[in-house]
Amino acid sequence: MPAGFISYQTKNGIRYARFCIARYKDGKKFNEETSLGRVIDEEKGVFKNRERGVFTFSAEKGYGPAPDEVVNGSQGKGKCRDVLDFGDSFFLYTFLAGTPYWDVLGNVMQGTDRDTFLALLGYYILGGGARCHAKTWWEGNYASVLFPNARLDGPRISEFLRAMGDEKTQRRFFERYIKAVLSGPGIHGILIDSEGLPNSIDMEVTQLSNHDGDINVETRLIYICERNTGLPLYFRYISGNIIDFSTLATTVEELEKAGLCTDFAILDAGYYCDDNIRLLYEKDIAFVTRLKQNRILYKELVAEHLSSLQSPEHLVAFNKRFLFIKKAPCKLQGQDAFAYICKDPVMGMLETRNRVPAALADGASQQEVFEKIQKAGVFVIISSEDMKPDEILPLYYTRQQIEQVFDISKNYAEILPLRVHSEETFRGHLFVTFVAAIACHLMQKLFNGKGINQIEALRELRNQKCKTYDKVVIPMEPRKKMNDVYKISKIQCPVRVPVDN
Repeated sequence: MPAGFISYQTKNGIRYARFCIARYKDGKKFNEETSLGRVIDEEKGVFKNRERGVFTFSAEKGYGPAPDEVVNGSQGKGKCRDVLDFGDSFFLYTFLAGTPYWDVLGNVMQGTDRDTFLALLGYYILGGGARCHAKTWWEGNYASVLFPNARLDGPRISEFLRAMGDEKTQRRFFERYIKAVLSGPGIHGILIDSEGLPNSIDMEVTQLSNHDGDINVETRLIYICERNTGLPLYFRYISGNIIDFSTLATTVEELEKAGLCTDFAILDAGYYCDDNIRLLYEKDIAFVTRLKQNRILYKELVAEHLSSLQSPEHLVAFNKRFLFIKKAPCKLQGQDAFAYICKDPVMGMLETRNRVPAALADGASQQEVFEKIQKAGVFVIISSEDMKPDEILPLYYTRQQIEQVFDISKNYAEILPLRVHSEETFRGHLFVTFVAAIACHLMQKLFNGKGINQIEALRELRNQKCKTYDKVVIPMEPRKKMNDVYKISKIQCPVRVPVDN
C-alpha cells in the first residue's frame, strides 16, 4: 500500500477518520483521501462505515477484519437488551470526573455502597421526586450500567441514608473535601448563612421558629461556602428555635476541627452581636457584616453621617447604578473598625413609595415623614478591614453566592420536601443533598453566560438514548442542542462504550 497517514477530525461530537496519500499533479502536491468512516477504537485502528461495516485499518497493513471482541461488542451478538436514557447521566458523571473534587466525591463510600451513593446522587440531580421511585429511574437510565450494584429499593435507601448520617463518615468526607477545595494559595474567606427547612417530622430539632418575623415549624440548616469559588464547604443543622447569632462560635469550632482555619468571614446581619465580634477578633478572622437598623451603633452612625452622606465625593458606581457610600472609623468591642454608611437612591424611592403613605395614614407629622424619606435606602456595613468605599459592596455582596447555593439545594438538589422519618435519616439526606449542591454549583458555573442553564441542558441530554448489548453500550447520535452542551463542556460523546459484565 502506498505510504500515507490517517487524519482524524470530530464533527458534532463524533470522531471520523480519513486515509490520506500525498500525490503530485502538474508539480503540485495534494492529498488523495479515502473515508474510513466513524472511529470505533482509535488505539486498535477499528472503524465502521456503510461499505465495509466494522473493520481494522492501518497505513502499513491496509484493511483487515475487526477483532472478534469488537465485532461481538459492537453488534451485541445481534441482540439489543435495553434502550436507556443516556445523555444526562453520561454527561453528569463524565463532567464530575473531570473536576478536581472527583477523587473525594467519587469515593465517599466503597464497594456496593459506592454504587448506591453515586446512583442516588444521580437521582437527586437528574430524577427527583419521592425516593420510592429511585429504582424505577435507575432501571431506565444509563446509571444502571455505570453502577450495576446500586440498591435503590425504598427500604434499602432508608437504611443507606441512616448509614450516610454516620458522624465518622461525614467527618472523613469533610476533611478530604475541604482540603481539596482549599488546596490553592491565597486568602480563603467563608460565607455563612442559614435557611429554614419547614417540616412536621417528629425530631427534637424541629421547633417553632421566628426568623425575622417569618414564623414556621422547621429545622435550621447552616451552610458555609468558600468566598472565591462559591462552593459549599460544610453544613450543620440546628433546632428551629435557635437564633442565628448564637451558632457562630460552634460553627467556627467545627470548621477548625474539619481542617478549615479561615482568614475572612462575610456574615449575614443576623450573626452580629457583641460576643461574635469578640470571637472574630480573638480568632484573628477579618470580617464584613451588615448592621440591623435596631442596633445602637447603626442609629449613632446614621445620626452622625446622614446629613453629609449625599455629596459628590461619596458617589460610587456599583452594579450599573450609583450609590452614596461614606467610610467612617468606629470601635467594636474596643477594637478599631470601619463603618460604611450607604444610601441606595433606587431602593430609597421604592421604600418611600411603600412607607410614606402608611405613615401619613397613621397621622405622622411632616417632620417624621421627612425623616423617613431621608433614611429610605440607607444601610450600614461594618468591617474589621480598612477598604476603599468602592470595594466594600462587591465584597459584601459575594454573600449572594451562598443564597444561590440555598436556591440550588431547594430547586435542583431535592432538599425539600423532607421525606424522612428519623433524625439519622434526615442527616443522611442532608449529606446527599450537600454533595448534589456541589455538583449543581459546578455545572451552573460551567453554563453561566452560555445561553443555556443546567436544567435545560440535562433535560435535552436525557433525550439521547442508548442501546445496551452484552458487552457494549451504543449511544444514539446526539442532536444539535445535545452537541452544543457537549461542546460547552468539552466532553466527547462516544460511539460505543465497552461494558464489563
